[in-house]
Amino acid sequence: MNEIKKFLRTYGGALIGALIAILILCTHLYDLIIWIVFICLGIFVGNYVQHNKNEVKEKLKNFIDRL
Repeated sequence: MNEIKKFLRTYGGALIGALIAILILCTHLYDLIIWIVFICLGIFVGNYVQHNKNEVKEKLKNFIDRL
């Protein structure tokens, strides 16, 4: 019994993560998660560009010049 408790204490997070991953794959929630990640990434990039316009312009100019 102590070995089972030690195993669960050591690998409990991995087991829970695996069960959640299986649940997401079986219910096709990964499509929704991918969309949410892309939306959050777009929000982050837009906010970064808005607050760092000059830096972004300079980096884009340098990138285009290298091409």
